[in-house]
Amino acid sequence: MVLGVSCRRGHFNVHVGPDKRRAMAGRVLVTGANGFLANHLVRDLLSRGYTVVGTVRDLSDPARTEHLRAHAEELGCPERLELTEANVLDAAPWEGLLQGCDGLFHTATVFSLTADAEVVLNTANIGTEHLLQAAAATGVPRIVYTSSTAAVGSGPRGRAKDEADWQSETSTPYTAAKTESERRAWRIAKEHDLDLRVINPTAILGGGFSRPPPSVDWMPDLLSGAWPIVPAIPVAFVHVEDVAHAHCMAFECDGAEGRFVLAPHSGLTMIDVARAARRLRPHANVPKRALPRRLFPIAVFFDWLKGRNTGERRLTRAVVRGYMRSDARYSSAKAERVLGMTWRSFDACIEDTIVAFEERAA
Repeated sequence: MVLGVSCRRGHFNVHVGPDKRRAMAGRVLVTGANGFLANHLVRDLLSRGYTVVGTVRDLSDPARTEHLRAHAEELGCPERLELTEANVLDAAPWEGLLQGCDGLFHTATVFSLTADAEVVLNTANIGTEHLLQAAAATGVPRIVYTSSTAAVGSGPRGRAKDEADWQSETSTPYTAAKTESERRAWRIAKEHDLDLRVINPTAILGGGFSRPPPSVDWMPDLLSGAWPIVPAIPVAFVHVEDVAHAHCMAFECDGAEGRFVLAPHSGLTMIDVARAARRLRPHANVPKRALPRRLFPIAVFFDWLKGRNTGERRLTRAVVRGYMRSDARYSSAKAERVLGMTWRSFDACIEDTIVAFEERAA
């Protein structure tokens, strides 16, 4: 017999047999709980009966706490959400916070393409060291660690990358950070015999963010005509609610082990995104023309010009060289087989992202 597990908003995305999954409601810690992915994860865990200890860097900042408390209120379980202030760069609080926890979900990281490299690398690497060493010291039974397909890599071209692949190009601090920190997590897990499961999502779309992360913050520019032409950058996507649910499944499935790539909408380019956005919002000023790979240096030049005013760069020469040598083809077969995942459609990914920005502008 197969059971259908319903997610909120009427979606059905998991079908897991009772022999593969067991109820594990208990006390769990979620780091970086106010993040784009993590706040959806907190909601899912609360809805499944867990008591959630969520860490944020500043409890006095309503932007980091209000949406989390709203989840608990809407679900009728405010007593099962405990928010606390902690920074992954500080080793001191974690053993105390993990005492009595049945699980750890480590999602906290600096997801930025423009932040200081040292901050991005230290948060990922030192934070991983602190959290997993504390989990080992306190005997946490199970850990789900949020990595990325940035640690899987996007080459070679023409082949679907999976859990056996590792990144060999580190053209950005974020790519280097995700690769180094995941390798560190596996090393610590081996040293201490930790039950570690790793989620490797590709670019995450959807709504429910308190501040737009880099995986979605380009959408208003795409819709407004700020881009006169769309570079054929290779991309792959997954819906944020599917990623949150995969974390729950990885935690609850006894047979889950290793890495899980989440990239159901892969092998695409930004041209495909523009076409979907134009179909969903026909009156938006979405560009119709595409810039082929061979002309990417033009995009680098215009990005440089824009960066002189904003101080931010997205399409550096190193990044574009990576695009030229790679693609965004991945296999999510293991997540489908082991975790029972099915996926929200590509149109749903785009639509929910657009709606989130429309609601912010209203």
